[in-house]
Amino acid sequence: MKTAQELRDIVSQVRRDIVRMVHAVQSGHPGGSLGCAEYFTVLYHNIMEYTPVPFSMEGKDEDVFILSNGHISPVFYSTLAHAGYFDKSELATFRKLDSRLQGHPATEEGLPGIRIASGSLGQGLSVAVGIAQSKKLNNDNRHVFVLMGDGELQEGQNWEAIMYAGHNGVDNLIATVDFNKQQIDGSTTDIMGFHELRDKFEAFGWEVLDMNGNDVEAVEAGLNAAKAASGKGKPVLIVMSTEMGNGVDFMMGSHEWHGIAPNDEQLQRALDQNMVTLGDY
Repeated sequence: MKTAQELRDIVSQVRRDIVRMVHAVQSGHPGGSLGCAEYFTVLYHNIMEYTPVPFSMEGKDEDVFILSNGHISPVFYSTLAHAGYFDKSELATFRKLDSRLQGHPATEEGLPGIRIASGSLGQGLSVAVGIAQSKKLNNDNRHVFVLMGDGELQEGQNWEAIMYAGHNGVDNLIATVDFNKQQIDGSTTDIMGFHELRDKFEAFGWEVLDMNGNDVEAVEAGLNAAKAASGKGKPVLIVMSTEMGNGVDFMMGSHEWHGIAPNDEQLQRALDQNMVTLGDY
């Protein structure tokens, strides 16, 4: 278990990794990645129980995480490296030819920690529901965690999975929506807003919690509350409020940083705002 300060230090390093990875190839998605750095750090260091080596695709008797909004792969890859799934030096290959670290997570290269390809939005929750049911059928009492983007909820497949999980009481499932209210073309409110997200999920039979996703102590408390609420007949949803681009002032709160890379000057500004380093790759 990490202390709150240790978690914050890891978050700082993860942010450094994100901006350096995206800058190096001038391609990728820094905004959502930065906004979820606290969530990933707390989840992998203080919440989930897992075995990184040897990595098992099946994930039997361990907690499993599914990333649905796969474009935020930089934060996922950095987290996996710092959690011991593969050497952090491999982060330097992000989005390069023949790299295992593709722009969206993929399985054919066999990157440890990746259990589904998630380039297409709207599919991760369905996969997570299936894994959770499989665990229940096999008397595996571990949890399945899944992260979705809020803009991603505009995909209809999500609502079939939401209905199914609630109806069937898939209560070892903990889903989180990154509620940053931004998507590639603008604010979710302007494009296709989510009115009363809590009420929608509760109407489908889910237990719903709220969480500040940009404070490590709040994230840890929120995820522990979700675990305490699980196993009681309902799947659990966390509505996680975050700021896109969190930790880099000129990226924060703007949809424009959904999928563009910083230039040399912007990279240095971002690194200067995240000075705590555990060792850059």
